[in-house]
Amino acid sequence: MGNSGSAVKVCTDHQGGINWLSLSPDGQRLLTGSEDGTARLWSTADSQCRGHFQGHESYITFCHLENEAAFTCSADHTIRKWDVVTGQCLAIYRGHTSIVNRILVAKDYLFSGSYDRTARCWSVDKEKQIQEFRGHRNCVLTLAHYSSRDVLEEEEEEEEQEEKVSRDLLVTGSTDCTVKVWELFSGSTDYTIRTWNIVTGEQLKVFKEHQGSVICLELVNRHLYSGSADRTVKCWFVDTGERIQTYKAHKHSVSTLKYHAGILFTGSGDACARAFNSRSGVLQKIFRGHKFIINCIQIHNELLYTASHDGTLRIWDIRGVCKRNKRRLKKERSVQGRSSQKGSLSRLFNNKVGCVIQQENREHEAVELM
Repeated sequence: MGNSGSAVKVCTDHQGGINWLSLSPDGQRLLTGSEDGTARLWSTADSQCRGHFQGHESYITFCHLENEAAFTCSADHTIRKWDVVTGQCLAIYRGHTSIVNRILVAKDYLFSGSYDRTARCWSVDKEKQIQEFRGHRNCVLTLAHYSSRDVLEEEEEEEEQEEKVSRDLLVTGSTDCTVKVWELFSGSTDYTIRTWNIVTGEQLKVFKEHQGSVICLELVNRHLYSGSADRTVKCWFVDTGERIQTYKAHKHSVSTLKYHAGILFTGSGDACARAFNSRSGVLQKIFRGHKFIINCIQIHNELLYTASHDGTLRIWDIRGVCKRNKRRLKKERSVQGRSSQKGSLSRLFNNKVGCVIQQENREHEAVELM
């Protein structure tokens, strides 16, 4: 379809480009990180600025918002943790030797990717580096993770399980006495996506099809979406590494993406945001209004938030595209249902015919026996 939309609100408080936008788990606040070296906290209820975090010595590349704490990373090689109520800096994580591009928070652990070609794992509370992942030939631009499998066998003794739980880096579901390995995905300027075992630091798999730097990643229901400087988004099966869909139409690098209710939203260096049907890859809508690259997008209450290097935060109404997609999905399911019903009726008819034939054969055999 590709029809244009217009923003319902534009926020212009930052004094530099906005590099990232994060939504709190409760959906009540947004956090933006900017070229002006600061982060700002916004209310989703009225789109007003409610907080201002200052302390980084260079521009902020990325930010992550929890309900009670905020995290930012910067070109000053550091990561900072902030109190969202007071704006106080609670912790500084030092160790990277170049620009920190991305951070990811999972329970008590913090992951980061940098221009120094490494990804690192940190203890959130102790401000201590736990693991370092090496293997990319160039800078690590993006990170994603998911819980994959149990490490321990069911027949192992309880004492051995408890011992391993205390040694492993990431633990989930401790009430059932199991340990889960968290796999980490990293995208790089070497055009690849790589998976890592977080406990050992071992490289597990490499995804190779993009013809440009892998800039953004999104994991949804065992599908991995990757946006690239080659102007495409690709969808992969996580388990096999098979590429199952490619989304085109971008006129520049794909800088950010977000999956929502069967729709894949993307932001690009061509200053446009786009909405694609995630299954078919068909372009459904284009959002125009920004003047420079869109660095991040978030979705809340059928509103699309886009943050750009032009320094603005724009808010778009996406109820129309969501409704059209729901109608399309409903229609597809109806068609599939009728097809399935026809198949069932056909099988039922064939079964009945088979039963009649078998019955006639049995009766014929009975007559012959008599």
